[in-house]
This record gives sequence, structure tokens and C-alpha cells, in this order.
Amino acid sequence: MPQPIPIFDEQRLRQRLTRAVAAPGFPGFLHEHAAGEILSRLSSSRQRFDLALAHGTRPDLLSVPRAQTIRAATVETRNADLVVAASDVPVRAESLDCLLMLFGPETANDIARLLADVRRALRPDGLFLGAALAGATLRELRESWSLTEVELTGGATPRVAPFAGLRDLGDLMLRSGLALPVVDSERLVVRYADPLALLRELKALGWSNALIERTRRGPSRRLLTRMIGHYRDRFADGDGRIRATFEIAYLTGFAPHPDQQQPLKPGSARMSLADALRRQP
Repeated sequence: MPQPIPIFDEQRLRQRLTRAVAAPGFPGFLHEHAAGEILSRLSSSRQRFDLALAHGTRPDLLSVPRAQTIRAATVETRNADLVVAASDVPVRAESLDCLLMLFGPETANDIARLLADVRRALRPDGLFLGAALAGATLRELRESWSLTEVELTGGATPRVAPFAGLRDLGDLMLRSGLALPVVDSERLVVRYADPLALLRELKALGWSNALIERTRRGPSRRLLTRMIGHYRDRFADGDGRIRATFEIAYLTGFAPHPDQQQPLKPGSARMSLADALRRQP
């Protein structure tokens, strides 16, 4: 199978995330929100977990009740049991009952391999719950940059990372071998005083541009000023504050097990569509 073309400069991204998480006042509201949603979904499970892994930039926000939880940080930090690469799950095959992942797939150069590693690490019927930034994230910023660069330079350079859509993530879950995969999402609209405030927050999160094909020069004053104007014209509210969308996809899947519910094979239904329609009042 051909290897995917890398999109992210993983070393640069890790350096930025490490500095961001270690800085005072790290704006981790999205991490806290997504972690809360993951733990809420975990609480509805009736499974018993003995050994779990919490994986991400803030694994300290995740824990599995009544289970030994190993915290694997994808940044250099003391608040973790081990430090790993964001695209790796370095544990023995079939060693975990549960794996929780708080962001990471959205910046993996090979999401399929990452999810395959998740599948490999889980014992039969082990549970995977993850959160990833998805397709609509920062769509306003992406559109404003593209419109500005086409207008002023006749072309566009990559300034905002592409994020996988829900259908793509669902397909990748299936390809990984995870059973009963479910992908759903929520969109959070965060308001900022102006586009510069948004850019400052992205930098504080460690989410500024780490694309391999990024331009090595910062935007000129003319380009930045015009982008701010386009953003305000298209995405400002009546009070002058601007909107920024963050779409968070939630991934749920299991390692295959013979006792799991199986989907029906095509043509195995006991009632035909015609019969069902005839029974309608």
C-alpha cells in the first residue's frame, strides 16, 4: 500500500504544542470540553476496564474509573506516565481494555495507520473513544485567507490545515478494522474581538501553521490587513465580534469480538420493502 504524502511538519508541530501546553494560561477550553464529552460517553458503558490508555496533548484530563489509566502525552511534559509521538500508540498488541484519545488524528500524517494501531492495542471488545478536529474547523479563517490571496496575488498558499470530514473519518475507522464504528460531531462557534485575537489564541494553543508546504515568510502588512477586512465583512456579528467555528468529531469503535452484534447481510431481512410499505396506514 503506498504511503500517504506527509502534510504536517510533525517536529515543528510537537515543538509548538510543547511550548503552548507548558505556558501559563494555556487556553485549553476546547480540550476540556472534548474531554468532558469523552468521559460522558465513557460513563454510559457497562463494560469493565482493568487497563486503559489516555493519549493526547492533555491526557491528564482523562481517566477511566476503577481502571489503571496510563497517561501518554504527545508533548514533553511531567504530567504523564510516558511521552509518545502523536501518531503512535506504543503498547503491546491486545493489551488495553480501553483507549481514550483527546485530539491527535487531525494532525497525523497517516490517520489510517494511527487508527490501525488503536485497533491493534485493544483486547477483543476493547473500547476506543476519541476526539478530533474535523472538516468545518476554522472555515472562516480559511475562506478569508484564500479570498485575500487570490485577490492580491492571484493564487493561494496553505495557511490553515485541512481537516478530515466525518465520512472520511468513518471510512478510516472501517479500514482500521474497528468494529461498530460511529462518528458524530458538534460545532462550537467561538467569538473573538477581531481576527488578530483568534490568531493569537491559535498560537497560544500551538495550532498555528505547521504545514510542510507553508510559506516560510509571514504575511505582509497589506495581506494581513486585507484578510482582517474580509473576515470582518463576512463573519462579524452586529456587535463587531467575529465568529470562528471549531468542529469536533467524536470517534467510537471496538476491537472485534465474536459476541458483538453483527450487521445483517444484504438480502437477509425477513420483510421486503414492498411488504413494509403495504403495511403503512
